[in-house]
Amino acid sequence: MAVSIVTGAGSGIGAATARVLSERGDRVVCADVNAAAAQRTASEIRDAIAVEVDVSNRASCDHMVEESLRRFGDLDAIVTCAGIEKHGPGHEFSEEDFDVIIDVNLKGTWLSARSAARAMIKSGHGGTMVMIGSINSVRGNPGASAYCASKGGVLMLGRTLALDWAQYGIRVNIVGPGVVDTPMSAKSLADPQRRARMMERTPLGRPAPPEEIATVIAFLTSDASSFMTGAYVPVDGGTIAAW
Repeated sequence: MAVSIVTGAGSGIGAATARVLSERGDRVVCADVNAAAAQRTASEIRDAIAVEVDVSNRASCDHMVEESLRRFGDLDAIVTCAGIEKHGPGHEFSEEDFDVIIDVNLKGTWLSARSAARAMIKSGHGGTMVMIGSINSVRGNPGASAYCASKGGVLMLGRTLALDWAQYGIRVNIVGPGVVDTPMSAKSLADPQRRARMMERTPLGRPAPPEEIATVIAFLTSDASSFMTGAYVPVDGGTIAAW
């Protein structure tokens, strides 16, 4: 059975991914900055453990991987779902808010991936990584300069690490979700005007449940995608196609 780490596993896409990977037989490390949320997800699935992690902290990411190795003896895949967002005009955005978004979304993805890669390289069998980008990895969004910068960075980070680590048998791909019905987007989707604007930019006319993103992630961490690395896979209801 494969061993997979999922960061941000306490809710949203991360929790859905942990469930989908568990259903196919993976042993799952449910990692989240919210320890109670991670434990809740882990308790709902089989062969899972919960680990508290601050992805912006190197030692915390190393500990997360060490726990995977200690409890399950291996690491085959990591999915970096941990992320935050905050909106505001670029000229009003605080340096502190900008820093924390970059630290969690971009630096946190790198630290998580680096810790996992070191274990995968040492094992000699390689592995797979899926990084959560966004439609905002490839397009701008008014009022979201820090978030777009972080997700654009994740796209290029993933593509470059795919090149760095291919020689070790590590595949790295990036998923670009569109509008997804998660706690992060709940406030926007609950506002009729904002929801209408979001749906106008989504040709399929609806938000995705997080499970629809998770099934694509499961494919990218499986042998069925063994010739894919460095790919950006939009799961966005047609948003980028219509952009």
